[in-house]
Amino acid sequence: MTKLAVFDCDGTLVDGQADVLWAMNRAFELAQMPSPDPSEVRRLVGLSLPVAIRELAPEAKHHQQVEITENYKTAFRKRREEGLLHEPLYDGIAELLRDLHAKGWSLAVATGKSDRGLAACLTGHGLTDLFVSLQTADRHPSKPHPAMLEAALFEAGAQPADAVMIGDTSFDMQMASAARVRAVGVSWGYHSPDDLTATGADFVAHTMGDLREELDRFA
Repeated sequence: MTKLAVFDCDGTLVDGQADVLWAMNRAFELAQMPSPDPSEVRRLVGLSLPVAIRELAPEAKHHQQVEITENYKTAFRKRREEGLLHEPLYDGIAELLRDLHAKGWSLAVATGKSDRGLAACLTGHGLTDLFVSLQTADRHPSKPHPAMLEAALFEAGAQPADAVMIGDTSFDMQMASAARVRAVGVSWGYHSPDDLTATGADFVAHTMGDLREELDRFA
């Protein structure tokens, strides 16, 4: 039996909130449009970027939404190239991932990040080699569509009953439910524990210890 743990990235593995908010403000500013409410930006983290932009600027014309999307990508990439990007791992995550890997778990990521963004993030933290599958918004519909999870299951050779999705947003929980995978929420990210439970979380971890214990119980 292959046990598979699939992790979201932003809000689950790393805390990149400050950079996300900065890049979104910059993207709207360059398009000469009012910046969105930070709470709305945080609420939509986890969705693919074009989907999030449509939610944040529903009255904008399509070409404006495309412009904002490209502005965000450019701003984020420039910030990374200038060495200003700060996406720290949450305390205890690196140790958890290495312990799971040592115990024989297969590990994967399913994220709204781009291929380039995820690769840079994992490489910067020295974690890339731990994962058997990396699924991003570049190749799949936005969460909560189950395509990312289904691809991770296929690449890991795992069955839904032997897999768990770990994430911080309702989109992660809904994606897990759609793929018939156990849904585990973490409370240190972007959505509240109540939101996670309401959208299908089987368990919500409030600490890294909680998450470790839940995965140890998973059979």
